[in-house]
Amino acid sequence: MRCVASDLNATACPGSLTCLIGHNGTGKSTLLRTIAHLQPALDGSVFIGPDDITMLRPSRLSRMISIVLTSRPDARNMTVEELVALGRAPYTGFWGRLSADDRLIVRQSIESVGIAPMAERRVCSLSDGEMQKVMIAKSLAQQTPVILLDEPTAFLDFPGKIDLMLLLQRLAHEERKTILLSTHDLETAMQTADRLWLLANGALHDGTPHELADLGFIDDYIGRKNVKFDRETLSIQII
Repeated sequence: MRCVASDLNATACPGSLTCLIGHNGTGKSTLLRTIAHLQPALDGSVFIGPDDITMLRPSRLSRMISIVLTSRPDARNMTVEELVALGRAPYTGFWGRLSADDRLIVRQSIESVGIAPMAERRVCSLSDGEMQKVMIAKSLAQQTPVILLDEPTAFLDFPGKIDLMLLLQRLAHEERKTILLSTHDLETAMQTADRLWLLANGALHDGTPHELADLGFIDDYIGRKNVKFDRETLSIQII
């Protein structure tokens, strides 16, 4: 087991979209998996409010954190509505039977991300962008205060990336979710995120895009003489 970063300290707040950025191999996915308690931390603690996640029972943790990974679930023959309904698993008990309230939450989650017209479609027919929205709807149906996403825009075209980031921004602000995602799309992250977590050289820098830009961390992260970064507009230009 190898330590990729240490002495990390950062906060993601309710009602905010936080983007985790960093070069390949710096530990972004490892950090997200540690926060989600999918793997143990070598040291330190992760808190949701006053609760240390290691002290929470799995049934409680599943109502606190939901996670959207880059891999597609093996649910090709399910409909969109059936897949989103799996988000209710922490609440439905052993038999997994949906109550009228559960079904209402599923419908509302589907409508929140704008995929109501595809509710009866098979998952195997979905594009990458559509699939990401379905998985976000599933997280909403899970009704967790925290949603983690590992590179949700990785396989999307430019319009799809913008649509997804604006969707996550809206959900964070309107539904008071704590949304934390990792991404390589630096410029889009700076334009849409409330806060950035910049993981570099084993350290984690936490601040608003403008704060990290003014401190020079974004210039250091880009590290290219032929790339011009505008600290005022948070835009990037290749020269």
